[in-house]
Amino acid sequence: MRQQHKTFRAFEVGDGGDGRWAAYARALWPEMEGLLTEEGRTPEGADRVRTLFRAHMPELVPVLDRLAGQLDRPGAEALLTHAALRPFSPACTQIGRDGTLLRNYDFPPDQCEGNIVSSCYLRPVIGMQDVLWGLLDGMNDAGLAVSLTYGGRSVHGHGFAILIVTRYLLETCDTVDEAVARLRSLPIAVPQNLTLVDATKAVTVYVGPDMAPTIAPDACAANHQHLPVTDEQERASRTQERLRAIRAAGADVAAMLKPPLYRSGDDEESGTLYTAHYLPAEGRVTYYWPGEPWAQSFGGFTPGSRTVAASRQR
Repeated sequence: MRQQHKTFRAFEVGDGGDGRWAAYARALWPEMEGLLTEEGRTPEGADRVRTLFRAHMPELVPVLDRLAGQLDRPGAEALLTHAALRPFSPACTQIGRDGTLLRNYDFPPDQCEGNIVSSCYLRPVIGMQDVLWGLLDGMNDAGLAVSLTYGGRSVHGHGFAILIVTRYLLETCDTVDEAVARLRSLPIAVPQNLTLVDATKAVTVYVGPDMAPTIAPDACAANHQHLPVTDEQERASRTQERLRAIRAAGADVAAMLKPPLYRSGDDEESGTLYTAHYLPAEGRVTYYWPGEPWAQSFGGFTPGSRTVAASRQR
């Protein structure tokens, strides 16, 4: 057995125009280029995703232009639309309850950026960033928090990666109801589950390229949606087991740091990379690893880094 480690970093990027975001993005660019689809590499594909972005996320177009100009790499604009990305499927668990959003993010360590970013593109947002400006989870200054899990179904269509959808909702919405309404007009490339929390409401929404946004039975999600889970799918992801466990535990950080919700990754599964506990009405989030919390907030964001034990591999 070999112990892996993962370094998480926290930094501020402001509105993306002062060079801080660009320095980080240029360093990652060699890893990012491979995420573009073949269509996204063509002039016609780049035009298509730019048009899609302008039509559905017009508020973020000035930010897209600013970031693409700062990055200054061929294909940067197409990649930053997140409408021409190869699909990814993290195995996560999350719950919204009583003004709290709690989630585990499970994925191979070397495929997660591990960057906690404080930004002010349109408004103050703090979240776990991925693919340069998308978000795996986050909160805004209005007291809204959002996180994602993979929906577990192998379909793909034209639309946005869920990372940029999470960013867009946090940049443009104040409440759960407003965010759910906006979701109804956004094309989504891959089945995903979003859990949304504000001071008075918590919901999980199933989205995908082949379905209208659908409110889940409760504000919990693992890696399935409305369809039955096959025995093979359950063996691979334990999605039903994890959903039962989080429903029973509620928004309990201690339960998230223990099996079956915390996954060690000591077999062929992805391990839990971090636990995030958002209190969006208070503007606070704490990231957890067993024995090692890291708190951040709008009133006290602290840049720095933490290297933690990730998963074990054979």
